[in-house]
Amino acid sequence: MSMFDNLFGRKRRIKAARPGFSGDLAAPFLLLGLTAFGGPAAHIAMMEEEFVRRRAWVSHADFLDMLGASNLVPGPSSTEMAIHIGHQRAGWRGLVVAGVCFIVPAMLIVIACAWGYARFGSLPQIQNIMYGVKPVIIAVVLQALWGLCSAAVKNVFLATIGALATAAALAGGNVLAVLFAAGLVSLVRAWFVARRPGAPLATLSTRWSLLTYAVPSVTALPIGLGSLFLVFLKFGAVVFGSGYVLLAFLQADLVTRLHWLTQTQLLDAVAIGQVTPGPVFTTATFIGYLLAGIPGALVATVGIFLPGFFFVAASRPLIPRIRGSKIAGAFLDGVNVGAVALMIAVTLQLGRAAVIDFTSGAIAALSAVVLITVRINSAWLILAGALVGFARAACFGG
Repeated sequence: MSMFDNLFGRKRRIKAARPGFSGDLAAPFLLLGLTAFGGPAAHIAMMEEEFVRRRAWVSHADFLDMLGASNLVPGPSSTEMAIHIGHQRAGWRGLVVAGVCFIVPAMLIVIACAWGYARFGSLPQIQNIMYGVKPVIIAVVLQALWGLCSAAVKNVFLATIGALATAAALAGGNVLAVLFAAGLVSLVRAWFVARRPGAPLATLSTRWSLLTYAVPSVTALPIGLGSLFLVFLKFGAVVFGSGYVLLAFLQADLVTRLHWLTQTQLLDAVAIGQVTPGPVFTTATFIGYLLAGIPGALVATVGIFLPGFFFVAASRPLIPRIRGSKIAGAFLDGVNVGAVALMIAVTLQLGRAAVIDFTSGAIAALSAVVLITVRINSAWLILAGALVGFARAACFGG
């Protein structure tokens, strides 16, 4: 009995997968969009349980191939997994149905939250709640970093790339240049090792330092639906790894370069993205609403998710080759460690805005310990942080 069947208390026979049939895709992916809390790892685990174990639409081997392909291309990994499963089940129609049904419920919930934030966000009660939520968000990112670092930093060379990338990001290096330079340096090293083992690290480090600052900053754009779409389209087309890496791009472009958001608004947007179900990338929906109302929310959402549909469609025939390519693997290793470096840099920057006194520091530290040592959905900690902020205001008058 599937997750959807459990919700409504009825049993039915799951039909065997057949190409071109997309009618039975909508319900389970709509439900996932409404209930999938906990970030990409939790979403993927729910999909494995639902579509591999319960419905048997996808084999374990195919599911792992899809996961590898999702990690190799930019975009939100859990959303791209939904798109892969839809294509496996029902071809091109299934690709669209699964992706849209996973995204839309979360988008509508976030729009409602953004409306409430824009209408009431400046009230003292809301600010008091966010006082407790923001340190938890920092802890959530730290918890993601804990797992990502162990997976991404596989050797001393990648650790060196990570350290250089972190320093470059903290020094104001272009985010895209940092990310792709990390991947390119790793790829170059793999090529040298294959042709001439023992290539000197100093040569590669010199190449890295040049590449880090090779991409110039783009001139700031006025806020309009066209420019909003292009900015979020870029994010969707270049953000590798965890959805939390998006924070580095939001910080660099929307806060530092374009000045469309304040640091506080960015943290609030991330908090809403965490406490609501569905893809973490619906943070874009919240930001789009703040900048240009409902049209902005729709434009930002379409912009950031559209590349994922394209990448999945393009990569489906290439999955067997991607899976066995050493060069693609080396590039991905570098990109992943660069993404972790960007997350470290942006976490330090956001932490200054979130941890402002002893109490907020204690909330962040305790949340980080709980997340690292106990299997708990981050939404519960965010709720606890909100209650702490509310209680603090009630006891001490804000």
